[in-house]
Amino acid sequence: MKAVFQIEAEVPRQIEVDVKTLIVAGWAGRDMAAIEHHIEELAAIGVPRPSSVPLYYRIAENQLTQAERVQALGGDSSGEVETFVFAADGEMYVSIASDHTDRKLETVSVAMSKQVCIKPVAAQAWRLADVAGHWDELIIRSWIVENGVQVLYQEGPLSSLRTPQELIAGYTGGAAVLPEGAGMTCGTVGAIGGIRPAADFTMELYDPRRQRSLRHRYHVDSLPVVA
Repeated sequence: MKAVFQIEAEVPRQIEVDVKTLIVAGWAGRDMAAIEHHIEELAAIGVPRPSSVPLYYRIAENQLTQAERVQALGGDSSGEVETFVFAADGEMYVSIASDHTDRKLETVSVAMSKQVCIKPVAAQAWRLADVAGHWDELIIRSWIVENGVQVLYQEGPLSSLRTPQELIAGYTGGAAVLPEGAGMTCGTVGAIGGIRPAADFTMELYDPRRQRSLRHRYHVDSLPVVA
């Protein structure tokens, strides 16, 4: 899947990335208490416990999109805000993505529930080197629309999650840099008020030190479930 990113740096530029390997890093919390909380949160809606942590789910490259309107089967899916790291031209970058997941199917197979849903990603990115020194200060957030009102759905610092370098090393077997054309989502934080479906999802990666954000909003059109 070819994605185009506007790189926000001292010298702004645009890059085109041919993403050929897409990975979702799951259960990526830095401390076991936070991981256990997310496991219990998902268990409450019938999702089985993971076999190990973290886990790496391969997703079809065609599931990545930068569209602002996407489609999903039925009304049981919802987004999860995550940082998205990728390699291009010998350098690492970070953007923001949603690990959109079918919650009904998740109770049967987590891998399948992630595979069947599109993965929206923003059109802006930062050089990873520009934020690596204060990574733990960055904050991820998301909002959903309920009853016509936008409400905060997720919020937390990246200090609660494993670093991209640690997650990448776990996937590659030691190397802390992704190969060219690979992208990885790097874990999420708990949902405020519990996990629930929503048609409108807004996500943000906020850098308090530099007072800047990466944001993306998308709407989900539900397709009819025909038996």
